[in-house]
Amino acid sequence: MLGLDSLPPKVLYEGYGQGLNIVREIVNDGRRYVLRSCHPPITIPAWLVMFTGKSPGELGIYGFRHRRPGDVGSSYIVDSRFVKEPTLWDLAGKAGRRVGIVGVPPSYPPKPVKGFLITDFTTPGPDKLYTFPPWLKRELEEIFGPFIFDVVYRSYDKDRVASELLKMVEQHLAVVKYLLSKKAWDLFVYVEIGVDRAHHAFWKYFDDSHPKYQQHPVYSTVIPRVYEAIDKALGEILKIVPRDTIIVVASDHGVKPMKGAFVINQWLEEQGYLKLREKPRRPGQDLDSSMIDWDHTIAWGWGGYYSRIFINLEGREPRGIVKKWEYEDVVKQLKKDIEKIRGPNGEPWRNLVYIPHELYPEVRGDAPDLMVYLDDLNWRPAGTVGWDTLYLPENDRGPDDAVHDWFGVFTIYDPEGTIGSGVGGEIPIEKAFEVLKEISLSRC
Repeated sequence: MLGLDSLPPKVLYEGYGQGLNIVREIVNDGRRYVLRSCHPPITIPAWLVMFTGKSPGELGIYGFRHRRPGDVGSSYIVDSRFVKEPTLWDLAGKAGRRVGIVGVPPSYPPKPVKGFLITDFTTPGPDKLYTFPPWLKRELEEIFGPFIFDVVYRSYDKDRVASELLKMVEQHLAVVKYLLSKKAWDLFVYVEIGVDRAHHAFWKYFDDSHPKYQQHPVYSTVIPRVYEAIDKALGEILKIVPRDTIIVVASDHGVKPMKGAFVINQWLEEQGYLKLREKPRRPGQDLDSSMIDWDHTIAWGWGGYYSRIFINLEGREPRGIVKKWEYEDVVKQLKKDIEKIRGPNGEPWRNLVYIPHELYPEVRGDAPDLMVYLDDLNWRPAGTVGWDTLYLPENDRGPDDAVHDWFGVFTIYDPEGTIGSGVGGEIPIEKAFEVLKEISLSRC
């Protein structure tokens, strides 16, 4: 299974851009679906949803980081220890299949598997133990050097981003080819986060529908070069793997242009939901607990590719003022107010606002009180304060060309032809797990 983080149907199915010729041949000969991502459509938890069949609510995982109850800025990073549901490779291992797992988030710290595993971009660094079995780390580093888990992609030094990104992807592909050829496996899952990083850093130089599209002699080639590296490696992999190997190409969500950022906490302040004790010292200042007048604050939010809104609830928060009996009415009113937010020129937005219980059969862990997608994900929520406007032309966390989209890709190629080919319609990411499980347990 080749996981291309954030690859959209526009690229794989509609032929936009260059560099994925071999991948597209497999797609054309396989059974292809448009994958509908989960709520929220972000890397963590989306890959976990695909590999467990459970919703984010059932997993209790709503993003890369979670708020510690009772605080504003304090958070913890979700890692493999938070994953309580059995994964695809857990089930395959119990059924006697040998597995190889590379880069699936979140897989750090490494857990034992019936086979081998390399952790993902959440790994703090190559000085940590990042493989199972543990001695695989030394074997790989003697050949490929320290493993590169991620790059700094929100940077104005685009030349450095491009160089480090391509180096990372090429190393990952070399490691994957080595493992495929040298190790025993029945199920091999590889997720490449570099595709996502390339999209965020260079999408406006690639997608001519981007409102800030720029043709650049170097930067416009970066995404195609990443695609080409993967495509070339796949051609070599096809010569390594058995002829009857089933190949799945999938993404966890799609990608589209970022139109700008909306300053969600300043809006909450203007609407009377949030009260600050002091004026922010500078534009882009993080909202800090000490800045908030808790005795007069009803709600505050986090920024990101979607916004998580938290209610200052009595009994849950240290200085909560919203009574439990009025909580539901407050949440419903805030939801209605957010749905009415318009664009910078007064244009209507399609704002999607959900109470977690509306989305999931079960809500576990530290869920937000509201989940907010601004203008159907076209605008990124900014959690910082101190700006002189609610509408920012750029991301408040550094340059970022793209936001996530609901639709990704999911294609199955079976050289024996039993799965068939053609267009299979839309498949929810949770249902993709059932397809993967059937292939892994009945066909390997």
